[in-house]
Amino acid sequence: MPKQTFFNLPEEKRKTIVNAAIYEFAEYGFEAASINRIVANSGISKGSFYQYFEDKLDVFKHLIDMLAHEKMEFFMDKHPSSTNMDTFQYYRWMIKTGMEFNSTNPRLVQAIGRVLLGEGMYYGKDFEEYRKQSTRALTAMIQQAIERGEVDPSVDVDLAVMIMETWNNAISTYFLNEGMKQRDIMKWVRSAKTQEVIDKLLYVMEYGLRKTESEFTSAT
Repeated sequence: MPKQTFFNLPEEKRKTIVNAAIYEFAEYGFEAASINRIVANSGISKGSFYQYFEDKLDVFKHLIDMLAHEKMEFFMDKHPSSTNMDTFQYYRWMIKTGMEFNSTNPRLVQAIGRVLLGEGMYYGKDFEEYRKQSTRALTAMIQQAIERGEVDPSVDVDLAVMIMETWNNAISTYFLNEGMKQRDIMKWVRSAKTQEVIDKLLYVMEYGLRKTESEFTSAT
């Protein structure tokens, strides 16, 4: 987390530093990211950088916290079209709304995605707590779906969570690889073709977990 000296800076200067960091991680990833380039592009000295952050990992984690905060605020104003959704319908809504959110700040999403997914750091020790938060949320979702009779009760919950995480990452990777090529990324996200790709990805996951109609019938 940044030091208090960073938060004491004028907002415009903080934005300049953050934007320089976003550019650096989006262009070079984490391992090749250079503090020297960050300070050069933000117009501060290297000494000042270390007054604001511990190291480049500290900067990167700040970007993750920024993205999480912005995403939370974005979702506060978004609501499903129906209150009678099952677990998979709600999950589909969350994924698609999340894609729409990503399109509002694609460069930041690209920077974080390149490091966490492209370099595999999501599965490393430095981001263990972030991964645990995601795992807990998905575990609760699967367990609730089992209780509601929407998921086969014989499904291994831990494996189901792993599948859902993998699908999340697949969709994020698709967004990064294809979305960043677009001139109007919001229009691309909302296009029928992109929505169809997401639907197909989710379909495979959903019908590997969902109870079939015959299972519903036999359970009654």
